[in-house]
Amino acid sequence: MPHSSNGQAGQGTGFNTRAVHAGQEFEPRTGAVVPPLHFSSTYAQEGIGGLRAGYEYGRGGNPTRDALQEQLAALEGGRHAYSFGSGLAAEDALIRALCSPGDRIVLGNDAYGGTYRLISRVLKPWGIENRPIDMSQLDRVRTVVEQGARLVWVETPSNPMMKITDITALADIAHDAGALLVVDNTFASPYLQNPLALGADVVVHSTTKYIGGHSDVVGGAVVLDDDELAEKVGFVQFAVGAVSGPMDAFLTTRGLKTLGVRMERHSENAQRIAEWLVGRPGVEKVLYPGLPDHPGHELAAKQMRRFGGMISVQFTGGEAAARKVAESTRLFTLAESLGGIESLMNYPSEMTHASVKGTELAVPENLVRLSVGIEDVEDLIADLDAAIAQLQP
Repeated sequence: MPHSSNGQAGQGTGFNTRAVHAGQEFEPRTGAVVPPLHFSSTYAQEGIGGLRAGYEYGRGGNPTRDALQEQLAALEGGRHAYSFGSGLAAEDALIRALCSPGDRIVLGNDAYGGTYRLISRVLKPWGIENRPIDMSQLDRVRTVVEQGARLVWVETPSNPMMKITDITALADIAHDAGALLVVDNTFASPYLQNPLALGADVVVHSTTKYIGGHSDVVGGAVVLDDDELAEKVGFVQFAVGAVSGPMDAFLTTRGLKTLGVRMERHSENAQRIAEWLVGRPGVEKVLYPGLPDHPGHELAAKQMRRFGGMISVQFTGGEAAARKVAESTRLFTLAESLGGIESLMNYPSEMTHASVKGTELAVPENLVRLSVGIEDVEDLIADLDAAIAQLQP
């Protein structure tokens, strides 16, 4: 069975202190400040069933992965964390651990396309029902959840429409109906938002994004506080085997250590760019919770530390304008994914959310999504200015 990573180490200290030190004790034999990488797939036993430090086989436990899991748990304020080979692997294991055929998942109607595809195409034949709904309409959510739900699944901020949902209110709705609340915290990261402290039962991450932070590793995570739920997730991870490898775990740990300082810069740059975009010729709407006129601004200010590095922009020129801007920037690289130190430009309708075209989760065709990096903001604004200027007659 996999090791249960306890997130209490480092509690009571600041975020950046926990990010640097949780799970990162120096190596006692040599005094190495950075714990060594453990690549071994199996471990010598002192006798039949006599395990050394509890390790038996790499799928069940690895010291490098355990260090990352302790770090993740400490930063999200949970008792248990599990690291997976990808964000979707984490989501799949979570659903299989907590749901049975015939159960319903109530999903935000602008969720990540891969999550929707996993539930509606991979798990539907297994008997899992999916009910997308606008999570900002809490009365409607309550009605639907009371009709039967095992999981209520929300992204806040959502991808890519940047909607903000009241996590505490949604947790109350879910719990009143006997359901569990799952929050995808990928956009916010543990630095900006801690859903478990707001009442959520489970937090999921694509650690590929802000947690890894350097566009060089793919991974996912599940963080929980409840021992019984954690045991179920841990069993599925062990039985199915979608664990993160030691090098991936090491790279993710290294990224986590600088998460706080990076998120400050991502947020500062995104705020400046969002404010600059407002009112620009050719720009129809700027979706960023840090703007005072964003419908979720006050709520985001309440449940987030800052407003993050993600911006979505809609253009008056429709699909043609959005495509032109997406293909014209120099510093904003046209690519899928997000959360790296470099700025990325994405056209969701044909890229990250192509799997939901033709459904109620379809993304407007005049929208581009910006993942604002940590470059000098003046250079990023100049890059966007040159691209948007091409829209003018």
